[in-house]
Amino acid sequence: MPKSTVRKKRVYTPPSDLVRVNPALSRRPSPSWVGGLAVGLIVFGLAWLVTFYLSQGAYPVASWSYWNLAVGFAALVGSLAVLSRWR
Repeated sequence: MPKSTVRKKRVYTPPSDLVRVNPALSRRPSPSWVGGLAVGLIVFGLAWLVTFYLSQGAYPVASWSYWNLAVGFAALVGSLAVLSRWR
């Protein structure tokens, strides 16, 4: 039985308009405030939630009642949003 011919694949070269001009510019490290802000928001959110639970709702703001949970979790979600910009 004859052997089938082997087809060679072409090497892919992307179109010239899709090639980045300077890839080093797009891979810049993130500013120093990104890490500090993210850690600050995490500490703030955890401290707010721990204070709320340990004081049985009397602190940080007694009139907000369970909205204190929303403030603590919003700080934690905000830190995730800030960390999405970190490289």
